[in-house]
Amino acid sequence: MGKVLKFLKECGAELRKVVWPSRDNVVASVKVVIFSSFIIAVVLGGLDLLFTAGMKLVF
Repeated sequence: MGKVLKFLKECGAELRKVVWPSRDNVVASVKVVIFSSFIIAVVLGGLDLLFTAGMKLVF
């Protein structure tokens, strides 16, 4: 049981050293991820339509 308590104390000590991002930084990062995901989805959707149309012409 002593090792478990020591481990938990050390975890707490490490978490106090962490520099947590501000709310503004998190919101900005989320916006970048959502925008990037949307752009990639549009590009992949366009490629899918292009390849589907190409396959219909071939076959």
